[in-house]
Amino acid sequence: MRRYDRITPDGAKDRLFEQCDVRREVLSALSALFSARSYREAITPGFEFYDVFDSSSSSLPQDGMFKLTDLKGRLLVARPDSTVPIARLVATRLRGHSLPIRLYYSQNVYRMVSGSNGQSGEIMQAGVELIGSSTAKSDIEVLTLAAEALKRCGLSDFRIELGHIGIYKYLINRIGCGDEQREDIRSCIESKNYAALGDLLSGFDSPAARALGQLPRLFGGEEVFEKAAVLFRDFADEDLEKVLGYLKSVYRTLQRCGLDGKLMVDFGLVNQADYYTGIIFHGYISEAGEPVASGGRYDGLIKDFGESLPATGFAVNVDLVSAALLQSGGVREQPERVLVFCREDETAEALGCIGELEKSGVTAEFCTLESLDEAVSYAKKTGIKRICVVERGCVRTIDAGGDADE
Repeated sequence: MRRYDRITPDGAKDRLFEQCDVRREVLSALSALFSARSYREAITPGFEFYDVFDSSSSSLPQDGMFKLTDLKGRLLVARPDSTVPIARLVATRLRGHSLPIRLYYSQNVYRMVSGSNGQSGEIMQAGVELIGSSTAKSDIEVLTLAAEALKRCGLSDFRIELGHIGIYKYLINRIGCGDEQREDIRSCIESKNYAALGDLLSGFDSPAARALGQLPRLFGGEEVFEKAAVLFRDFADEDLEKVLGYLKSVYRTLQRCGLDGKLMVDFGLVNQADYYTGIIFHGYISEAGEPVASGGRYDGLIKDFGESLPATGFAVNVDLVSAALLQSGGVREQPERVLVFCREDETAEALGCIGELEKSGVTAEFCTLESLDEAVSYAKKTGIKRICVVERGCVRTIDAGGDADE
């Protein structure tokens, strides 16, 4: 007995009409931007060997991956992340390539989610990876490109939250906790769960533990750096001061790049993927309750695949951006739609008329209905306002007055 033949799995959904149109527009805008900035497209397989994601650097939760086996019994996973496969590709297919390497991608990632929380388990991402450069200029390039990507999608009211994973790693390494506690602490900081974080850190009596407990509260403008200096002054050494100085320098450079008013500093920004090693950031809009863009520096990941290269990048959640545009009405107006009707013996002429209409930027639909009355009724129902009637080698136009939304 078939039980699930009329529904979609948890985290998956069908998309129709305007949803597909706006998604295509977003992908087109991002691809055009990335190509114009000298990034070249790469596509990785939709499924990979599990071993690709089982490295010490990636640390992606294995219970969130869709798993399957090949004909030889080897364990595979549906791609849960785009950056890790790009790292594999660079270390193997592009070994010895001139640096830096600029790549972009547009592809789905797949993650197991609960059906009750509304999260998507199939996410279209479009992003870039800048590989082979460890300079501040490369971080600035990626951050400003992320902001420009959101603008090109039609999102002007966005903010970029900027952090540095080195601050969290410095503090967590000083308190000496196990892997499970480490993940619990990270999760509480990420979700700004102050009460649970306080409980977790109550057993650690050290300045570093107390500073960890304050990380979620350290967010805002440039004044955050002064608050951090006070919080860390009793134990900060040269390494931590260097991280703080670098983050502040990047923040000020971004201000000069025209992002003043779009920036926030968040010391509690900690990603689940453990491959990040430096600057990290999220992009937010009011229409979405989760980041629409995220990225950062990951200098150790490619080394897991045999090639030691610095790297930085980001990804845009195309589905969240598309949904926000539909919600706000910020979708490009669609071209005029015209219905082309003819009698059966003038089909060739009607199809020729469609070709001419397309050249003028009109969306032309060939009418397969038998009578003109049926064509007029169909046009009214589907919002088509004009009908081109092909008869005796000539074309005449009828105002159908369609006003329905398809």
